[in-house]
Amino acid sequence: MREIDKQLALRPRFQIFVSSDTSQILERFKKEAHQNKYSISIIDDHIFIKIRKSEAHFWSPELHLELLQDGSGATHIKGLFSPRPSVWTMFMFLHFAVAGLFIASCIWLYTRSKLNEPTFYPLIIMILMVIIWIILYVIGRIGRRKGSNQMIQLHTYINSILSPQHKMVS
Repeated sequence: MREIDKQLALRPRFQIFVSSDTSQILERFKKEAHQNKYSISIIDDHIFIKIRKSEAHFWSPELHLELLQDGSGATHIKGLFSPRPSVWTMFMFLHFAVAGLFIASCIWLYTRSKLNEPTFYPLIIMILMVIIWIILYVIGRIGRRKGSNQMIQLHTYINSILSPQHKMVS
């Protein structure tokens, strides 16, 4: 789990190989869903594990597990930690807005330079957008760090459900 903390990605990923069949793993998670420890949703071969609202904060992570059956009867589980969808949507909107303004200012800079007019304002906007991108990334990293204890809890939780026979690969 510590290697996930060192990743640059704001949505860390991991992989687990389990010798059990996909249906057996789904049954284990269905039984755990009634324990009321975490909020577990199962849709087809996808499992979504969320922190209960009473313990959740703005940066609380969610864990999405995708179960893939291989030919030998074993299961390949792909895990993805991410913020709540509302937080992720807000961040994506801000990133696209910054990218749009950056591209627009690039076009503005190009046209002003071709017309031999001053390029001060488009250049300032471009620099400002790069600074805002960096700030958004730093805020995302801070948020991930604030949710890292809960990420570790979720990871420990799925390990307790999947144990004893599984192998984790990053």
